[in-house]
Amino acid sequence: MSFQFGKTLRLLQSSDYQSVFDQSRLKVSSPEILFLALPSQNNHPRLGLVIAKKNVRLAVQRNRIKRIVRETFRLQQNQLSGLDVIVLARRGLDKMDNHQLHDICNQLWSQLQRRAEKQVRRDKKEV
Repeated sequence: MSFQFGKTLRLLQSSDYQSVFDQSRLKVSSPEILFLALPSQNNHPRLGLVIAKKNVRLAVQRNRIKRIVRETFRLQQNQLSGLDVIVLARRGLDKMDNHQLHDICNQLWSQLQRRAEKQVRRDKKEV
């Protein structure tokens, strides 16, 4: 099992982002951060980050947030197979310290995993 964050684990094209924004069926959030997800045909998860300057002013803070979100994603990626996920920052995210950010991201990844499994079971029942 590899814990790298190569190109195959990233949403690279705007069409990938747009499909998740338009069709996201899974959403988990806290007041400071939102995860949108869409089941995909890939057998591995992909991550996209939207950390807007409007919500997180300083580049240092935006980079810190992206680094921590990517790290938590890498460590959780084997539970998230087949999902395209976009992480959006909301106001106040830059006020969290690293430990709080790690904790909230790990909570949201596990919530997302549970909801994805529930969705898969629900889809299998309908078929």
